[in-house]
Amino acid sequence: MTFLYKFNKNGTTAEGYVQADSEADAQAKVDAKFPEGSKTKVLGIEQVYVATTRNTRMSAFKGRPIASACQGLKASEALKVVEFSPKKAAEIIKKTILSAIANAENNHGAKGAADLTVKLCVFEESVRMRRYWPTARGSAHPIARRLCHCRVVLAESKKSKKGAK
Repeated sequence: MTFLYKFNKNGTTAEGYVQADSEADAQAKVDAKFPEGSKTKVLGIEQVYVATTRNTRMSAFKGRPIASACQGLKASEALKVVEFSPKKAAEIIKKTILSAIANAENNHGAKGAADLTVKLCVFEESVRMRRYWPTARGSAHPIARRLCHCRVVLAESKKSKKGAK
């Protein structure tokens, strides 16, 4: 299982991931990473479900706007957003969200996509395919064909309290 932990170091909040069998094992690994005397304070740990689509033949720059639009939405709402987008990135995000939902149901026993939220949806740079375009007088110009990774992290939705504002 994958667990997301938040920590505060010198006034800056950051996140990290740890692989463990249970929440107690994850807590032990995080405590070993940040011992009692360090200036880092662990703020919390929660279970997340991760899916990654790797080496997609598209520039990450083109996928980031739609990825940021999906972030923070429920998984079902994010699927509706990408379903009606004509961009290639929408198909990649849809495939990755469906994979993360399947990971949650099959590997971890989560009960469907109704209570899952898109915690993180990002396009990251991958390797570049180097090609050359022939030009005048026997020379060539380099061409970089970009590839990217799409990563989606789903988490359980927080239940809102009745009467909370």
